[in-house]
Amino acid sequence: MLSWVDTILQGALLGGLYALFAAGLSLIFGIMRLVNLAHGDLIVLAAFAILSAMTALGVGPVLAFLIAAPILFCIGYALQHFVLNRTLGRGVLPPLLVTFGLSIILQNALLEGFSADSRRLSAGTIETASLALLNDLAIGLMPLLTFASAVAVILALNLLFYRTAVGRAFRATSDDSEIAQLMGIDNRRIYSLAMGVAMVVVAIAALYLGIRANFDPTIGPARLLYAFEAVIIGGLGSFWGTLVGGIIIGLAQTIGAKINPEWQILAGHIAFFIVLVIHPRGLFPRAID
Repeated sequence: MLSWVDTILQGALLGGLYALFAAGLSLIFGIMRLVNLAHGDLIVLAAFAILSAMTALGVGPVLAFLIAAPILFCIGYALQHFVLNRTLGRGVLPPLLVTFGLSIILQNALLEGFSADSRRLSAGTIETASLALLNDLAIGLMPLLTFASAVAVILALNLLFYRTAVGRAFRATSDDSEIAQLMGIDNRRIYSLAMGVAMVVVAIAALYLGIRANFDPTIGPARLLYAFEAVIIGGLGSFWGTLVGGIIIGLAQTIGAKINPEWQILAGHIAFFIVLVIHPRGLFPRAID
């Protein structure tokens, strides 16, 4: 019995990591309806940026993240301002093609710069520390921190979206970009700010990805897949739905692995398929035109 309780706990905590992968994607889609096929590769880019800061300055991963996050915000702002804004309003295909091309460029650039070797962000003893719940049951401190960070990020995005002037501009452009522009809102600047914020969220996801698992320049598409599934399960544009979607995928994977280790990844995809069949718009969809 305790083994199944442990499996469910580990699955829910794993869902926190997937929710972090998906939160930035959900933000961007919710505001500008942009499907960013390079999202997973941007997570990997952020992980290598944190690793580079650690190596160059000799600091720990958290301080390296604090150094890298403003740089990544600027990268996201510039990427949206100079590249992605030019693709918006011209149909679905141009953003898909441009972000697909960006994905290929990022993978090859990272391969050139860092080689194909797997890397990891070393965080010391916290990586293996655990919190005892019962005599035979404990949870890892790092998975717990990951889940807590996912909840904090979702809460922060909701506060930003619904309690700030920038958030009102985000909502206005999301609801009707043409009317927002008539009211004096610079849609392109708002989109660039949104991408900058999304890149900070990406950096948080990259921090936990790098501490919890090895990463290399080619793993971006797999991270993108988990992010897409979490966003779609939760409902496009729903932040809390994204967290629920991540938890569902995490639970499915750990339960699948409990039954048969070979079923871990497949079980997550099956859970995604079942939810999609029952609720094609996800569990908590926002109204999207």
